[in-house]
This record gives sequence, structure tokens and C-alpha cells, in this order.
Amino acid sequence: MERFAVFLAAVGLALTAAGPAQAASGTLILNGRAIANPQGCYDSEPRPLRIENRTNQVVIVHGLPGCGGPIRGFVEPGQTTVAGASVSVQ
Repeated sequence: MERFAVFLAAVGLALTAAGPAQAASGTLILNGRAIANPQGCYDSEPRPLRIENRTNQVVIVHGLPGCGGPIRGFVEPGQTTVAGASVSVQ
């Protein structure tokens, strides 16, 4: 029984350490439009998109508008690329 109590305490600690998700810090530049502290899905015209990731998070590039379709790639912080129809930031 003592082992079970220790296990439950460890699980509880692990779950509270994760914490809630937060928006990215910095600026995402999408076809010249600056988006401060982005979070969620973004579309823009024309396509493919010019993506400048000046945030602290990876940007996910999607093949269709509305963050649909296949994932076309990832833009690491500090990178710039031209690709996709929409992007998402977690």
C-alpha cells in the first residue's frame, strides 16, 4: 500500500509540473504581416506563404487553409521559409 501511495504522489507531481500551454513569445511574420505572441492557426494570401519565425516555438506548416491537409514542414525559431497554405503555433 505504501508503494501505491508513493506512485500516486509521483504521478500527481508529474501532472502538475507540466502546466498549461502558453502562446509563443516573439513575432511570427506571415507574408509581411507581424503577429505578436502567436497561438493557433493562421492563413494568408498569396500562397505559398513566406514565413519568418521570430518566436521561441516551432511553427507547423500545413498544406491547406485552416491548418488542414498534410503537414508540409516545420519552421524552427530564427528560420525563414516559403511553403504551405497555413501555419499553426502551439
